[in-house]
Amino acid sequence: MAMVDISDKPEVFREATATGTIKLKPETIRLINKGKIAKGDPLQTAKIAGILAAKKTSTLIPLCHPLPLTNVKVETKILDKSTVQVASTVKTKAQTGVEMEALTATAIGLLTIWDMVKQYEKDTKGQYPFTAIENIHVVKKIKEVNSSERKRKKA
Repeated sequence: MAMVDISDKPEVFREATATGTIKLKPETIRLINKGKIAKGDPLQTAKIAGILAAKKTSTLIPLCHPLPLTNVKVETKILDKSTVQVASTVKTKAQTGVEMEALTATAIGLLTIWDMVKQYEKDTKGQYPFTAIENIHVVKKIKEVNSSERKRKKA
């Protein structure tokens, strides 16, 4: 077993965005909106947790290359009365992509929300009949062979 050899690959700008959702009870969403979650704001905490997770991806996933991340942005949004979305965008200039970092950031952001609201989600038996993390996936991937193209587009 070995890591994939990327020694001969050039460093280029790469970006990936991953999203996922967590289903919560409508009452939990109301508590989030009112700032009444005992552990604090799960949406803000999920952003910080996601950023930290992206930076630790290579230590969490075997054979994943450590990458010099140039930007990590984690966004959280309440989509409806029972759904919160986490979207993570990760950028680098490296020899391999950042899909795993974006997926890790999203997954840990969602898990952080679950952890912070779990006391409100449990039923009388201590189970989670409604709570579910769903549909974590990569929604966008960019690989620019010529990074100067990106600089021209911004100008």
